[in-house]
Amino acid sequence: MSDLTKSPYNLNCNEIKSIQNIVKNMSLEEKIGQLFFVINSDNEDTNLKKFIQKYKPGGIMFRPEMSNIIKNKINLLQKGSNIPLFVSANLESGGNGIIQEGTWVGNPLQIAATNDTQSAYDLGNISGNEAGQIGCNMSFSPIVDIDMNFRNPITNTRTFGNNVSLVKNMGWAQCQGLQKNKIIPVIKHFPGDGVDERDQHIVTSINSLDKDEWMETFGSVYHYFIKKGIPSIMIGHIMQPAWERFLKPTIKDEELMPASVSELLINGLLREKLGFNGLAITDATPMIGYNVSLSRKLLLPKTINAGIDMILFNKNIDEDYSYIFDAVKLGIISTERLNEAVTRILGTKVSQNIMDLEKEFIQYIPNETNFKFKEHKRIAQKIADQSITLVKDRDQLLPISPSKTPRIRLVVLGDKDTGGFKEGGKVTNKFIKGLKSYGFDVHLYNQNALDFHEVFNEGVSDLKNKFDLAIYIANIETASNQTTTRLDWVHLMAADAPWYLRDIPTIFISMANPYHLFDIPSVSTYINAYTGNNESIKAVLKKITGQEKFVGQSPVDPFCGELMARL
Repeated sequence: MSDLTKSPYNLNCNEIKSIQNIVKNMSLEEKIGQLFFVINSDNEDTNLKKFIQKYKPGGIMFRPEMSNIIKNKINLLQKGSNIPLFVSANLESGGNGIIQEGTWVGNPLQIAATNDTQSAYDLGNISGNEAGQIGCNMSFSPIVDIDMNFRNPITNTRTFGNNVSLVKNMGWAQCQGLQKNKIIPVIKHFPGDGVDERDQHIVTSINSLDKDEWMETFGSVYHYFIKKGIPSIMIGHIMQPAWERFLKPTIKDEELMPASVSELLINGLLREKLGFNGLAITDATPMIGYNVSLSRKLLLPKTINAGIDMILFNKNIDEDYSYIFDAVKLGIISTERLNEAVTRILGTKVSQNIMDLEKEFIQYIPNETNFKFKEHKRIAQKIADQSITLVKDRDQLLPISPSKTPRIRLVVLGDKDTGGFKEGGKVTNKFIKGLKSYGFDVHLYNQNALDFHEVFNEGVSDLKNKFDLAIYIANIETASNQTTTRLDWVHLMAADAPWYLRDIPTIFISMANPYHLFDIPSVSTYINAYTGNNESIKAVLKKITGQEKFVGQSPVDPFCGELMARL
């Protein structure tokens, strides 16, 4: 049983007694409801008041919508709930994680490239300020994964890089910015993503480090945050076989489980070894990495029994609730374990000032909003200016100018929606407009209008008669449910690839992935921008034209360990 007198709760005896009395007087349905962290429905016909009354969830997560819409929803939800809800969002890179008009400050890897923890604090502060004003009280961030494998398609720019100290320092600074705005930080994804090259959204991934290396890296990170009093940790659908085998030497390979259903990794490693006393929440349970482990009817109770307190999202909400209800009735989940989880949930709500024991549990949501978007965008611009990284400029092509290379062939790779919840934006037209404003004659390469002559007959002299410089822009974003974030050339003879780069000056700029040199190692000039927001585009244009110096420091190895990429 968690000790609510200790970190991260630090509650007094009267507060603890009040929580115990609440738990004692709750119905079974109310207790089970608290275990569920649901996702907001995008169905406008959903009756939020009836929804809350029926399911009584402990928390709800929002995807980005306009601020006035979300604020109204949250008000309805909180007023209809007997116990205040956790209201969360992925505030990983800015207030745009919950409100569509919110500030896209920068992806975590861009923040790390500034090598200044003030940037991470600003990220948390801006995100928290914008989200808090519409009733959000929790953030599923910072991401404290370590980006060890450049092939991993889901960590990448969502992390602070591969340096353990940098991950700790940046992550904690982001926490402080969030907490200033009374937003609860939830670090993720225990036991640590970034080792496997696969995505837990579509397969159970594996943290394959041995137990000592894990403790020196991921274990060190989680222990650091636990000592700092982090209130909540998100548990991934990620295996850590070395620690499961150490904690249970007789375990069979077929018994190894992702952390989200592993009592060895939660109660054994996280709680006993690392000393975590706080709230444990699963990552989204519709993920394939979760569901392929066992039948869902067995999975959900096993998750609670593993020491996890809240289940994130549902496949079928009525079905999932019934699985937990039946497990409690049958004694598969004991009353003691159920009460322990509910006590942690309520203890977190009280200690984090979401739930006021003396004011009928009502959470205050401001009537008026003052988002300060202009000020926040100025900070985002400063972060962009400090982070853009010149990885190499072998042939000293920079700075460029219309007097030297007036005619530009512009090739844009990616720059398309990667899912239904895309929080970023496209860059093509912004680069065209920006380059033209500097006086360049820009010709956009059309991958969809290739002809036989261009693919098989056009030579270097033909291109030199048309262009003085080629600029490649890659906006291939990190996103869930994809297997790679690699360059994918036109499949007809890789027609859009820069086969001419030894004859025509060629610059490659990546807006969303620091590792593209692996696929284009011979390019002369390579730049990492980390985030495809407006501020980063402006910063790139200023730097390639010589108006500003490059000062960003890469938080990862952009050469991917490849000799040719360094040349």
